[in-house]
Amino acid sequence: MTKSRGFTLIEVLIALVILSVGLLGLAGLQIISLKNNQSTYVRGQANLMAMDVIDRIRANPHAQQLYLTTVVAASTHSADPPCNQCKDSGNLCAPQQIVALDLCDWQAQLSKLSTDATGAITNSNGVYTISIQWDENRDGAVNALDANITMSFLL
Repeated sequence: MTKSRGFTLIEVLIALVILSVGLLGLAGLQIISLKNNQSTYVRGQANLMAMDVIDRIRANPHAQQLYLTTVVAASTHSADPPCNQCKDSGNLCAPQQIVALDLCDWQAQLSKLSTDATGAITNSNGVYTISIQWDENRDGAVNALDANITMSFLL
């Protein structure tokens, strides 16, 4: 009986199957990592948008109640007159015009976050609440299963 040297074909095939299962696992981890990375980026952008609108409300103290809105849908209204008013630093604008510009800018920012993002500004006993929600699971509808950001502040 002669002694065999080297690997047999079966051993090579088994090693190849084990290697391919490991590589498939790594590919799955990479996909999950990319998805979570995108989710984190969008959440960070939503936080910045909420902080931006909070700063805009604080900067316009004479018209704070005019910012209250139930739902602001994402859209781009750059051609609408309220969005074009007060853009030139030479214009003197009324607080109401500044509110219209701020809400238009917020709508444009929401559209960059997601095409179906929504935002709301509410006030309860002097506590303002900014809510932003978007279709994170990409099922075509913004609902309770999707992510949202809510910030409250007191003026």
